[in-house]
Amino acid sequence: MSIEDQLKVIKRGTSEIIAEEELVARLRWSEKSGKPLKVKAGFDPTAPDIHLGHTVLLRKLKTFQDLGHIVYFLIGDFTGRIGDPSGVSEVRKQLSREEVIRNAATYKKQIFKILDPRRTRVVFNSRWYERMKFQDVIALSSKYTVARMLERDDFSKRFKENRPISILEFMYPLIQGYDSVVLRADVELGGTDQKFNLLVGRELQREYGQMPQVVITMPLLEGTDGTNKMSKSLGNYVGINESPKEMFGKLMSINDTLMMRYYELLTDEDLAAVSAMHPRDAKMKLASFIVTHYHGLNAARDARKEFETVFREKNVPKHVPVKKVSSDKETIGILQLLDLGVDLLYTNNTKNEFRRMIQQGAVKVNGEKIDSVNYELKNPGEYLIQVAKRSFVKIVVERKA
Repeated sequence: MSIEDQLKVIKRGTSEIIAEEELVARLRWSEKSGKPLKVKAGFDPTAPDIHLGHTVLLRKLKTFQDLGHIVYFLIGDFTGRIGDPSGVSEVRKQLSREEVIRNAATYKKQIFKILDPRRTRVVFNSRWYERMKFQDVIALSSKYTVARMLERDDFSKRFKENRPISILEFMYPLIQGYDSVVLRADVELGGTDQKFNLLVGRELQREYGQMPQVVITMPLLEGTDGTNKMSKSLGNYVGINESPKEMFGKLMSINDTLMMRYYELLTDEDLAAVSAMHPRDAKMKLASFIVTHYHGLNAARDARKEFETVFREKNVPKHVPVKKVSSDKETIGILQLLDLGVDLLYTNNTKNEFRRMIQQGAVKVNGEKIDSVNYELKNPGEYLIQVAKRSFVKIVVERKA
């Protein structure tokens, strides 16, 4: 593949390349020398699950692998204990070592659903940071100024509003940047919210006498609500380990504009051809493609069949999860179901979110829409709870002896 064609593939869906001419020079060097580029991306294991928002970056890493390069998947088991302050308005809570190690283990299991293990090097930055002495930390901190740190929007806003910024948070961009020095990265990828940190890596490489890495930023994928960044905490995510049925249903719930963005960032499909399709058919194809990738063709077919049964024929799915709860009270409040261990989709299993869904008229009990958060389930009784259009659970309320 020519350098021009490689660049075209790499640029699809990217937000910014700093600098494009440097990337071209690296690609030409790789072609001439026969040596692969070192392409780095760092992930702090602050949560155990990977969702489709994370895969935007992983897919771009896979693009580099397909072009013959080596990906350094850096798990920030050390930096994860600090917490990246990017885009936050207050001091981040630090994670324990045990939490970080547990989350990192799940990351390693999930990434190879996308990346080629033969062209992936999984590295942990505790390997070098736990060996550093205090004088090494002092030397690193001398490479960057407070003024440069305050150029970062979130730090600048917090400083002007007299809100605390810990020295530890100032260290985070330096530590992330130093990872690039240790690995001698040729290219580093990150979300647009990581741009400042990635550029610090370029500067530190110059300070240490290395060629500065090329920085490629990827857009932040909006969640199923079409507005906010995909996030598990917001309940607008599609997890790559979710069941085929859940993945398919969530993808079918997105709007048509967001569908095209998902096509661009999550597939290699021709966007012009997709635009010519009927939106419903295009969305079916998108959901089938993504479910097939993570669960296989048969699972995608079954998920599509059940989706069509529920939505087109307006039937209840054949296999509805059943949850038995017991109480010595005459009634159970609808919001108490979460306290009793009942999982309800779209609510993120929080009372505030469940309350909001009820107030929006998105909850039905035995086929009847409820509009009060004070709704009571009589004891004993059986109830089919429906949240939004496709989440069903059967509740069997039993009298506690």
